[in-house]
Amino acid sequence: MFDLLREGLPLFFNFQALLLTALGIVGGLVIGVLPGLGPLMGIVLLLPLAFHLPPIAAMGMLIAIYVGGSAGGSVSSILLRIPGTPLAAATLFDGYPMAQQGRAQDAVGLALTSSALGGLIAGLMLVFFSPLLAQFALRFAPPEYFAMAVLGVLTIALVSEGSALKGLLAGGLGLFLSMIGTDEFTNAYRFTFGDFRLSSGPHLVAVVVGLFALSEIFSQLEAGNYLAKPTVQRLRISFRALRLVMTHKFNLLRSSMIGTFFGAVPGAGGDVSAFISYAAAKRFARADEKYGEGAEGGVVATEAANNGCCGGALIPTLSLGIPGDASTAVLMGALILFGFFPGPDLFRDSPDVAGGIFIAYIMANIMLLVLGIILAPIFGSVLKLRKAWLLPAVLLLSTLGTYSLQNSIFDLWVMLTFGVVGYVLRRAGYPLAPLIIGMILGGIMEANLRRSLLISRDGLGIFFERPICATILAIDLFLLLSIIYSTVRSSRKGAGENEKEDPQIT
Repeated sequence: MFDLLREGLPLFFNFQALLLTALGIVGGLVIGVLPGLGPLMGIVLLLPLAFHLPPIAAMGMLIAIYVGGSAGGSVSSILLRIPGTPLAAATLFDGYPMAQQGRAQDAVGLALTSSALGGLIAGLMLVFFSPLLAQFALRFAPPEYFAMAVLGVLTIALVSEGSALKGLLAGGLGLFLSMIGTDEFTNAYRFTFGDFRLSSGPHLVAVVVGLFALSEIFSQLEAGNYLAKPTVQRLRISFRALRLVMTHKFNLLRSSMIGTFFGAVPGAGGDVSAFISYAAAKRFARADEKYGEGAEGGVVATEAANNGCCGGALIPTLSLGIPGDASTAVLMGALILFGFFPGPDLFRDSPDVAGGIFIAYIMANIMLLVLGIILAPIFGSVLKLRKAWLLPAVLLLSTLGTYSLQNSIFDLWVMLTFGVVGYVLRRAGYPLAPLIIGMILGGIMEANLRRSLLISRDGLGIFFERPICATILAIDLFLLLSIIYSTVRSSRKGAGENEKEDPQIT
């Protein structure tokens, strides 16, 4: 563990990496503050820029956007009662009442400070548990990697918003996209329709930008209300907030651990951990603490949990190659495009890169603590931006960033295509995260399935003779049956409600 950190120090502690991480925190906070965007959007917008940077500097910037964006949603939640991100939904229970009582500065200070400290606690768990998990995963061979890739897709599909079946179908679409291009075993072209520009498949970044950024623009255009300008209280926050958080230190520690745990469970998400942490804090609160009416502990619990979730989500992403959420799926894709494959091979073959990522995450939370408090007045002012100014800026960044990948107009067409696909999927209630995760894990899944069959000479027994693989496949089967059961149950429930509403007269 300490060897990893020592090897990562030279890669991260240079002017470029430190500056980009600081800028990532500022950018992440701004994007998190604006309702409807969030950390995933920030990562997507700056992903094209990252490929022109050294790997650790780029990952530091993207991780900082992830951290800052996860914390920034609390500002709009407290000041406007509009969560900037789903992660901050539980924060408005006590954050907004505090603002109504004239304590907006204390509420925002508590939120940003709790987020930073919760992230640091999760960072310690990341540094400690990821190498241990990766060391266990060194026992993996192609059959286990195949089973784990299937587990990643099924887990994200199962816990996706809305129907689990829709999540599974979106993941299946991602698996299909992963097959477009050149077969690495036979060098044959697949699903390219004779177009050589698809010989390497659609570029992951163009797909991600179109699917998330462009579809969000279409959705915002449909919603209208372009010139609305909310009234926002002025903020002046001091480091007194740190002392205020320390009066809730046990709540902070408990909530951070809850957030880390749920972050490490793929697909559980920061919003789930925030509500559970809030419930736990309310359960153990003193009689004089009035939760729901402006309790400081409520803000501490939710914000420590949702940023603790960030560090937790990186644990399975880095050690097993299974993304904890949509944001870490994009981070994982960026790391793969840099030539580093998450999982035990990363810790064995590139320990300096793994250590550099750990340090980047820890430093991002330290910078969040300092820059969040110093620049809070600016972030409050960002809420006054009109949608009519914001959407063209997002579209411009998306277009320029995608084009700069390969100086290719074709990538822009890919971006536009998946922008339309993403918009249609949103309208139909399909989650977008499983599609990206299926696209990332599809290549890993197929390659290891075929390697396993080559080793066993086309016998399927290799998947059941190995205890670890058999166990993971049993979990896969259980999750698949859970998806089928929940789908059948929902359809029967819907049919029963329809019969009650429209009784037949005989």
